[in-house]
Amino acid sequence: MKVCVVGSGGREHALAHVLSRTAEVVVTPGNPGIPGSVPTPPEEIDADLYVIGPEAPLVDGLADRLRAAGRTVFGPGADGAQLEGSKAWMKDLLVSAGVPTAQHGTFTEAEPALAFLDTMTPPFVVKTDGLAAGKGVVVTESLTEARNAIGDYLSGQAFGDAGRTLVIEEGMTGPELSVLAICDGTRAVPLAPAQDFKRVGDGDAGPNTGGMGAYSPVPAVDDELLATVMRDFVEPTLAELQRRGIDYRGVLYAGLMLTPEGPKMLEYNVRFGDPETQVVLPRLTSDLAQLLHDAASGNLSSPPTFDDGAAVTVVCAAEHYPASPRTGDPIDGIEAASAIDGVTVFCAGVGAGAEGGLVTAGGRVLNVTGQGATLAEARDRAYAGVAKISWPGLHHRNDIASSAAGE
Repeated sequence: MKVCVVGSGGREHALAHVLSRTAEVVVTPGNPGIPGSVPTPPEEIDADLYVIGPEAPLVDGLADRLRAAGRTVFGPGADGAQLEGSKAWMKDLLVSAGVPTAQHGTFTEAEPALAFLDTMTPPFVVKTDGLAAGKGVVVTESLTEARNAIGDYLSGQAFGDAGRTLVIEEGMTGPELSVLAICDGTRAVPLAPAQDFKRVGDGDAGPNTGGMGAYSPVPAVDDELLATVMRDFVEPTLAELQRRGIDYRGVLYAGLMLTPEGPKMLEYNVRFGDPETQVVLPRLTSDLAQLLHDAASGNLSSPPTFDDGAAVTVVCAAEHYPASPRTGDPIDGIEAASAIDGVTVFCAGVGAGAEGGLVTAGGRVLNVTGQGATLAEARDRAYAGVAKISWPGLHHRNDIASSAAGE
């Protein structure tokens, strides 16, 4: 089987890495650190399966265009991609499906938005309606900061048209949980649970990012909780999508919060999580290419299987990420890190240096994944890999999976 992976980040590197166990893989446009990368547009590549990584081309209808040309595609059409493309649309669907979620309101004008905000208690949560690369969320105890975010979003100053509609919701408390479900339009099967870390600094300090690390499995998540997530969240969502005439074939990424009142949906994404993919897929023991082809063909049959070990990934970020990451710095140590037993380095924001080698070309530059028999061993290996890597201004969190590993 030949598989075309669309995208250029660490998630796509992880997808290609695991798919290549059983399939021939080409990645477009990829990056200089991902084997099999080509500049050819996906429409011009002949493959048995197309796996679309990022959310933007899904929202833009790439899956629809490929399917119209007779291709087999893993990834929702533009209609289903609204789950991520519009938080207001997603919230409406959650309510219709009876899925537990936060109290919320949707606004296009400042006065009613500010009035609604005044009825809330901290922490305050303000989100862009549209895509904002994982950064269009303000979570704050400060009423002033929340009010300023409303003004910045609705004016277009912060995120352009993506913020001219916004969602305000109650701040929920509890640990987060990521469950990625593979869907074939009518059925869904879960992948191994993972937990990610959104804030830039240790102890969940600083601004939100696209994700600074992740681990899998999640000790607090047993089979019963996973079954609850599928029964009360994923399956009603898939049924509501069907009711609206949407044939959803792809990943439903359920981002939940385990609140004192029970699990509640934070948001859905319509693609593999980044960096959750980097810890979930390496643990897979079944055939990923066949699984995704079955889902894309509307014929899910066998659930995926995973090893009994653990994986931890640590994101190595460029200086000044997430505000204004510096690029162009030479990267050293990838080979040394990759030589450590159980360590894989996935290339995300990298480019080709003028004198050879790789340079930083984005905010989240590398994902260093360690695998081991336990979370503690996987964590030790990941950080041993991180210690081998350097460039000016590199920063990373030091506490990824520390609590889960018993440290």
